[in-house]
Amino acid sequence: MSNKKITLKDIATILNISTAAVSKAMHGDSRISDKTKQAVKKVAKELNYQPNHLASALRKGKSNLVGVIVPRTNSNFFSSVIQSIEEVLNANGYQIIITHSNESYKKECSNIDTLLFTQVDGIIASMANETTDLSHYEKIKSKGIPLILFDRGENDLNVDYIGINDYDSSHLIIEHLIAQGKKRIAHIGGYRRTRIFNNRIRGYIDAIKKNNLPTDDELLIESSLTIEDGRDKMQQLLNLSNRPDAVYVASDYAALGALQVLQENNIAIPSDIALVGFGNEPFTAMVTPTLSTINQHSAEIGKRAAETFLNLVDTPDLKQSLNKQILEAALIVRDSSNLVVQFDSAQCKC
Repeated sequence: MSNKKITLKDIATILNISTAAVSKAMHGDSRISDKTKQAVKKVAKELNYQPNHLASALRKGKSNLVGVIVPRTNSNFFSSVIQSIEEVLNANGYQIIITHSNESYKKECSNIDTLLFTQVDGIIASMANETTDLSHYEKIKSKGIPLILFDRGENDLNVDYIGINDYDSSHLIIEHLIAQGKKRIAHIGGYRRTRIFNNRIRGYIDAIKKNNLPTDDELLIESSLTIEDGRDKMQQLLNLSNRPDAVYVASDYAALGALQVLQENNIAIPSDIALVGFGNEPFTAMVTPTLSTINQHSAEIGKRAAETFLNLVDTPDLKQSLNKQILEAALIVRDSSNLVVQFDSAQCKC
């Protein structure tokens, strides 16, 4: 039996009782004697019996499992969101199944199919960069399964969404850089097709126009926001005949790549070129110079996403709708963009 999956029938055969009696014993049915219950548990342990959760979910119509889809797991933002979701749901009797799309539309579709096959009670997701066709998400809705989107999501799906104010975040960054005396500010952004990155780009453009600064097309670059993208796009900006004096990057990872290139080219940061990232990854406080960035309130986003799911399952008659929970982001000013602190520090040394 060691080479096959142990079933209730196997246990029943060994004990010479019915499969139904084994099932009732497993669930503590009062009609089954304590002696039989103990015998069933003993044999189940010896055979390393594992319950078939999928079959159980099909019988009960409830699995107590929630699927979580993230673009990647090597990000402090997403891992923090996942941890917060898990804490809230575990306290309410649910387990989570974590999948990641690796920014791939095809993998995201596969993840959703797997979660639906597993009979999850709900799905909490942040979309992949490649996703433009929403039919796989519509499939979730058509089955009546609660769908909650966070960080990345599309209004067209008409479901609950939790995130930060990406548009205003760009204004915060631009106003900060202008206060540092910067006048030619570039933006290494994500792709406009993704709502949050489009909002950051719109916020950047509007803030630049509002302050009558140059809106050259060469200062706005779209990318996948990887470390390598940050390196490539920063070098592209340095190759301009009229370089920027500040760069706002829509991801800390891409900002790290940009920082590396600035240092390799002996560019003084922030006096020659100031740099601001996005996401408040742990390394931003450890690199030299420390990196200014946006705090996305990841733990709060995860908490609210989990609570929204619980509210939906506890209120069966509640229809899903576009209910946005938008948190105000906070700018964390560090050495990579703070000329004022550097000036004060220099004055103290004198």
